[in-house]
Amino acid sequence: MRAIFSSLLSLLALQTWSQTASPERLDKIRATLPVIERLYRDYAEKNHFPGLAFGLVVDGKLVLSGANGFSEIATSTKASPKSLFRIASMSKSVTAMGILALRKEGKLKLDDPAYHYIPELKSMPSLTADAPAITIRHLLTHMAGFPEDNPWGDRQLDTKDEDLIALISKGISFSNVPGVTYEYANLGFAMLGKIISNVSGKPYQQYINEVIFKPLGMTSTIWEYTEAPKSLLAHGYRYEDDVWKEEELEHDGTYGAMGGLITSIDDFSKYVAFHLSAWPPSSQVETGPVMRSDVREMQMPWNFNSLNASYKYPGGRPCAMVSAYGYGLRWSRDCEGRTGIGHTGGLPGFGSQWQILPEYGIGIIAHANRTYAGMATINTAVLDTVIALAGLKPLPVAVSSILKQRKEQLVKLLPTWQNAEQSGIFAENFFPDRSVSHRRRELDALLAKAGTITGSTDMVAENQLRGTFTLKCTSGIIRVFFTLSPENPALIQQLDFSAVK
Repeated sequence: MRAIFSSLLSLLALQTWSQTASPERLDKIRATLPVIERLYRDYAEKNHFPGLAFGLVVDGKLVLSGANGFSEIATSTKASPKSLFRIASMSKSVTAMGILALRKEGKLKLDDPAYHYIPELKSMPSLTADAPAITIRHLLTHMAGFPEDNPWGDRQLDTKDEDLIALISKGISFSNVPGVTYEYANLGFAMLGKIISNVSGKPYQQYINEVIFKPLGMTSTIWEYTEAPKSLLAHGYRYEDDVWKEEELEHDGTYGAMGGLITSIDDFSKYVAFHLSAWPPSSQVETGPVMRSDVREMQMPWNFNSLNASYKYPGGRPCAMVSAYGYGLRWSRDCEGRTGIGHTGGLPGFGSQWQILPEYGIGIIAHANRTYAGMATINTAVLDTVIALAGLKPLPVAVSSILKQRKEQLVKLLPTWQNAEQSGIFAENFFPDRSVSHRRRELDALLAKAGTITGSTDMVAENQLRGTFTLKCTSGIIRVFFTLSPENPALIQQLDFSAVK
């Protein structure tokens, strides 16, 4: 009880940004549904998708969902948010979460050599004599040195454990030594699945079901398509020669860890919501299959992928984009500072993508049943449209108590700076860096144009120890920026004034 009470008391102080949902915010988002539906419908028609399902997660809940077309053409079964689509490489982050669950249990470390858990890797020849051993972290971040293997890997789904071990025992062809670059490898995630099986003592799928899906309430997510209710199973198609040709569904196997998951919008939205729940960092009670800090660790850009200086949003707006890979997750940040985290998925018969924008508290999921259906483009367009139409802004950073306190203390000293050196609110570097007289002259020059100070605005925080506010004056506005030191209690180490035009 004491721990829970302490968590509640410190919650506001530890939040990175406020994630409080407001009815007005949700109403504005819900009002975009007709536009979202039209965007998906037009995209499906243009790209010859038999069926498509989508969902929008906001502040931890699935608030919008829909579908169009058919999950099975022969029976004219309509697609719905409950339809079960194979989501291919969207499965990879689930595998990564399984690895972190084992780490949480104390059964492995990410920088352990992978041969500790797959012994056959120990004697496998390396590309060069100075190549390091492949680690679990290398596998998680596509840095093991394996070649890009999508065409080959997509046809390995139903292979068995003994086939993977035979491949390793024969020797793997490397494109690079481990640890030097990014190269997407399904093989690496098949190995992670095998590590989970070997370490947990259970089949990979059973461990994931018990440790991740059950705690999240994901009761409809499966691995083997023959277990799906016939009315809900989405069949996959290839559009060729102006007709849809059904793809043969693959059974689940060892490579299921890289792309075998079968799920619905309704069910997978719970997994997306869990990823969103990691933000903002807080002292709330942990309720997920892994720690929220583990989820944030998964989402970090561990392995640089690319810089697209000429990237354009689907609507044509130019905005440079940098991308990287986390643990089974893609990470991107654009020229506007917008961060996206998620993953695409593509297999014969299917294409999918999910993505969250943590600073906005929203996430999106879309599944289609056409071979390699590119869903990242339309999902990006939909998120961009929702943000514009609903007027969404990044969720504000909660102002810490120390920021608020130092701001109030600072305002009392201005504009005279009387007894500033004795106030106790400035770090030891502050006045040696710039004397009181120089700081006073700087502010007086601004006040000569802005007029007398009449009040101040609330802090706008960048983080727990840095932010801005403005001084309201009779003829203008002055922006005040300050940042605090790492001491406890934190003191003002930097302070800058500027005129607001």
